Amino acid sequence: MFMSNLIGVKEAAELLGVSTKTIRRWEADGKICSIRTEGGHRRFNVSELLGNNRDASLTVAYARVSSNDQKKDLERQAMVLEAYCSKQGWSFELIKDLGSGMNYKKKGLIRLIKMICTYQVERLVLSHKDRLLRFGSELIFMLCEIYGTEVVIINRSSDSTFEEDLAQDVLEIITVFSARLYGSRSHKNKELVKELREVADKIK
Repeated sequence: MFMSNLIGVKEAAELLGVSTKTIRRWEADGKICSIRTEGGHRRFNVSELLGNNRDASLTVAYARVSSNDQKKDLERQAMVLEAYCSKQGWSFELIKDLGSGMNYKKKGLIRLIKMICTYQVERLVLSHKDRLLRFGSELIFMLCEIYGTEVVIINRSSDSTFEEDLAQDVLEIITVFSARLYGSRSHKNKELVKELREVADKIK
């Protein structure tokens, strides 16, 4: 990502997920240190930045649903995660996302990845594996392994059959592509998704 262990203000802000103004304030407050080049430019040591901003005790609980009509499920997920983390005595932060499991650009997911890649997360807690992503969750778990983040999945067992999982995956894929084709709010898209959900419910 960075060609040198010394980076400028903008790169430091991107690394830590904050604004350049925050970086300058932290430097002024003595929270982070910098050196000056011959031209008077600030340079920050990557290792020191990551070390200074790591919260070794932070647990992140992540909850996600695909659409607005599942918001009650999102709240149930959040309650389960909060109860579990509290029972373990962990200091935790809850991130809630609304979006398809095939969408890699969800605001909460991007924030989670940035936190993991800056050594801020000791532990990631999920209610189910597919709450992270429908496809590609193994990539996030690999990042967790690289950056020393423990992954805790509360419900590892599944009562669903192969056919039920396959139906849910197909529903997710067609929902995403039909929204792109017709528009997420179009009548045609809503009717198609409704019919697909009815078929998926019959399989369960």
